[in-house]
Amino acid sequence: MKLGKIDNSTAFKSNLNNKYFLKSLEIIADHPASFIAGTTLFMSSIVRPAAIMLTPKTDKENKKYAAVDSFSSGLVKFAITEMVALPIENAIKNIDKAPEKFLKPETIKKMTETGKSLIDSKNYKFASQLIKLSTGLLTAVPKSLIAVALMPFIMNIFFPKTHKQNENKIKDYSYPKTYSPVFKQFYDDSVSFKGLENFTAKNVSKIFNSNIFQNFVQKHNINDTNIARNLSIATDMLLTGSFILQTKNSKKIDEKRKNPLIYNKTISTILSVLLGYKIDNFIQKNSVKFMEKFKDANISNPNLSKYIQGINILRPTLIFALLYYGILPVLSVFTADKIDKYQQN
Repeated sequence: MKLGKIDNSTAFKSNLNNKYFLKSLEIIADHPASFIAGTTLFMSSIVRPAAIMLTPKTDKENKKYAAVDSFSSGLVKFAITEMVALPIENAIKNIDKAPEKFLKPETIKKMTETGKSLIDSKNYKFASQLIKLSTGLLTAVPKSLIAVALMPFIMNIFFPKTHKQNENKIKDYSYPKTYSPVFKQFYDDSVSFKGLENFTAKNVSKIFNSNIFQNFVQKHNINDTNIARNLSIATDMLLTGSFILQTKNSKKIDEKRKNPLIYNKTISTILSVLLGYKIDNFIQKNSVKFMEKFKDANISNPNLSKYIQGINILRPTLIFALLYYGILPVLSVFTADKIDKYQQN
């Protein structure tokens, strides 16, 4: 009996147009900020704390604070990003479905490429992703502010023995409303987030219709492949700078732990940005053939442009997440601890 040969090219092509894979890419393209925030939440609450706590020859208290910082930052990033990003992402989705309802005719004409629909045109794709991904950058400072304020509260939950030496201070950490005005808005019944619900497609369309925004898009749309990476880098740098200032000024974080926290965050950010940038460029250069095969496998699919957007968001997100939350924590925590001890001596 003669067995037929397996066509590897056919099997590979079927993987490239697998419906679950394509649907995942479409969701990522529609909700890029939410995907990044969700990835950050998982990595910062599980992977990075585990890596930090397993770091050898490092002060235990410094490791505790670093792990709590990771957990607090991830939690706040996810919560605030979702509150701000989801309404904007859903608004743009509505504009995609009926652009003529929200956008001016001249806007549609200016952003539409010859022979293509609006949502498949380079200018519009770049503009929509720019608006979606900018939510992370715009909320960087408040996220850092709340994350630092939350740290003592979370520290008391996971490591209650840390503050036993001062019983009076434990009461201050037991409920965040008592020690930080930052949380007042979250516990005041008179405040609600209904304003976010009114952030509709009509409001977002004003950005698309802005001549200043349109000119910016036309000038920089050549960077559409790297928009997720570049905005992530800018967001991380702003978050780190804000974190350093908030940590230095915090009256609730132990003075002995401030410098190790600052060194750890700085080292992690700088190394992840430098290494992530180089790795992402390397992968892009060596995945040209893959992208060509992916386009050929889905050439007749009307959502091809969204799938490509999804890949361009997925790639840098996973690279930076693995570096910052999985690989670098051991090195950054260990180095920060040694620098701090050297300075003390």
